[in-house]
Amino acid sequence: QVQLVESGGGLVQAGGSLRLSCATSGRSFVSVAWFRRDPGPESEFVAAVEWNDGRTLYADSVKGRFTISRDNAKNTVYLEMNNLKSEHTAVYYCAAGVVFARSPLVYTYWGQGTQVTVSS
Repeated sequence: QVQLVESGGGLVQAGGSLRLSCATSGRSFVSVAWFRRDPGPESEFVAAVEWNDGRTLYADSVKGRFTISRDNAKNTVYLEMNNLKSEHTAVYYCAAGVVFARSPLVYTYWGQGTQVTVSS
């Protein structure tokens, strides 16, 4: 059974940075992605990393600002977020699945989420 635990969220001023972590257990997945939800049910894709070869995908809105990476030895995926703005305020979720893609529909396992709040 795959389990995902996010950490690293919090309150930060606009222009600041945060690094989110997603600790994984179980290895029945190929990719790990970050999604976010502001108030509402829709999950917005942020970034994904292919576990074995390190390929990455980003939403256009975060390219050059956010960086996803993985540490295979620690079974952890990171999301480095820089120059944050108020519109980045959301609950951020990591998700794992057997397809390397942007759609939340292909991710089977989800963490509980971590709140990121950017104050202006």
